[in-house]
Amino acid sequence: MGKALFLALFLLVLVPAKGQLSCTPEDSLLFHSKMKVIDQLDLEAGDDQIVAIGKTFLGTPYVEKTLEIGETESLVINLRGLDCTTFVENVLAFSWLVKKGHSDFSTFIENLKTIRYRDGFLDGYPSRLHYFTEWIRNNNEKGLVEEITSDLGGVAVKKPINFMGTHRELYPFLADDVNYEKMVQVEKDLAKESLCILPQEDIASVEDKLENGDIIALATSIKGLDVTHTGFAIRMPDNRIHLLHASISGAVTITKEPLVDYLKKVKSNTGIIVARPTL
Repeated sequence: MGKALFLALFLLVLVPAKGQLSCTPEDSLLFHSKMKVIDQLDLEAGDDQIVAIGKTFLGTPYVEKTLEIGETESLVINLRGLDCTTFVENVLAFSWLVKKGHSDFSTFIENLKTIRYRDGFLDGYPSRLHYFTEWIRNNNEKGLVEEITSDLGGVAVKKPINFMGTHRELYPFLADDVNYEKMVQVEKDLAKESLCILPQEDIASVEDKLENGDIIALATSIKGLDVTHTGFAIRMPDNRIHLLHASISGAVTITKEPLVDYLKKVKSNTGIIVARPTL
């Protein structure tokens, strides 16, 4: 039996109970290659582990809309190209795998599903955590991260989060009326929650409180949106916090300038939201 056929048959048993798995044989091979690299790392406990695993993705191409595949929602496994959110999700899924002492693909898939979907259940397009503030809130409830923005001096902000509902034409899956109505309901539920944002001008004063591996989400002034970008805090030799992220400029990279200076170049940025992984 050829390797590609074997992997295809192997993946059939990994389909989630609800929905479909989307994964190529190449991604399965990349998973095992990644695990070999991670096994050779001198991993420390806690957030340093997340940064070390995140750095193994350096140079991985930035590719947007990798989750928008097919006509129905599927659990997409794609290690060949990442956007900012899927980069964070994959790093956490690998970190969780290491913490559990596992190295198998099926557990990795389950980790990713748990992280990506509301309460860990894949039940159609609206069950995906599309808005990153809800992503943080839901993964906080799962015990995978701790939202710490308020501890850093963040301020509560009331803002309607309804970009998907008011820009339906940008999202092919929302052409389906059922998906659309469910997403509108998700947005109505989000409207009941306040955002906690650390203003851009206050970040420098608490930079020493940020830790390697903290998830940094960039809050925005864009109407209807909560967050435009995300990545991991990484303390560099200059003893400043930089951003380890899947950059729209081309690939997973580390910002040349400290986070504080990087944010000043983002026109719509209003500050950051911070979540600390508990893996």
